Amino acid sequence: MKLDLCLECARGDFRLAVDLHLEGNAAGIFGPSGAGKTTLLHALTGLLHPRSGRIALDGEVLYDSKMSLRVPPHRRRIGMVFQDARLFPHLSVAGNLRYGERLLPADERRIHFNEVVELLEIGGLLERPVRHLSGGERQRVALGRALLASPRLLLLDEPLSSLDRRLKAQILPYLRRVHRTLGVPLLIVSHDLGDILHLTDRLIILDHGRVAGHGRYLDLARDPRVSGILRSSGLLNVLRLRPVEHRPEHGVILLAFAGAPPDAATVVAPYHDGGDGEIDVALRPEDIALALERVEHISIQNQLPGEIVSIHQADSRILCVVNVGTDLLVDITYQALETLELVPGKRVWCLFKAHALQSLASDGENPSHIPIVSV
Repeated sequence: MKLDLCLECARGDFRLAVDLHLEGNAAGIFGPSGAGKTTLLHALTGLLHPRSGRIALDGEVLYDSKMSLRVPPHRRRIGMVFQDARLFPHLSVAGNLRYGERLLPADERRIHFNEVVELLEIGGLLERPVRHLSGGERQRVALGRALLASPRLLLLDEPLSSLDRRLKAQILPYLRRVHRTLGVPLLIVSHDLGDILHLTDRLIILDHGRVAGHGRYLDLARDPRVSGILRSSGLLNVLRLRPVEHRPEHGVILLAFAGAPPDAATVVAPYHDGGDGEIDVALRPEDIALALERVEHISIQNQLPGEIVSIHQADSRILCVVNVGTDLLVDITYQALETLELVPGKRVWCLFKAHALQSLASDGENPSHIPIVSV
């Protein structure tokens, strides 16, 4: 995906001004309420007419105020999934899905009905009225309807904000699976960093109608110009892990970083019988302690050796980036920095409790069986 955005939009007293060039298959749009996230999506789809500017997707100009060009929404091939699903209540699940399919001639359809039904595991819902669906089922059907229009770009506007944690843990794997299997580029708007980071580490940060920053999450978290916006919702480390050993008799499961060699360090988490699929877990930077050596005779079981990559000031705190096989953000005080004499390149140990890990979702066959572990 190559997306060029140079826009000025107005809604009442609010003004949005964006100048961006994006490349890649996924990005998250993050920022406080009223920052302009949904306004930006509506301008992309053509639901909102900008005051001026230009939009081009993969080289095709969709809007250009100087050329008086405005491609109508139905011809932009941009799908959108809203927070509230917006299914047609008079149609069955199959009817809602077929509606998306009918938006294109048969010879232009790149994504097909049976493929979407199987991918989203909604074959048993096809004849059901949408009023009888759960929240998670509704979002899966809304996603399927958008996909069956074979979009060039999929926009997700707070698609999980109305769902509880259990339902989120069901939907996130489907979003990841759609992105991986069908290769549809996506932009996701969310106030929850964990939702975005499950799908991509590329962020666009909006604040007061302006782009405050964009790039990789870890780079933005270190940037004092935008780190405050990220910290306001709580910074997260999102780790992709795979089960190594189940120890139900001890109430724990051993996990390793996805892609790590067999002899790599493992992470201890509370036991769950979620199969052997990879999982994403969130770990807050403030839940990690640093030590200069391994600590014996302590109940904290997770102690990972690593090296300090960089150190950054974040308001009244210090944010360290420590590589333990993957980069971890670690939140400490100035006093800890001085006492331990921490500098980039220094070897340290990262300590955190098993219960500090919060499961986000699973790529296994039964994602709903993955529990959410309270931090």
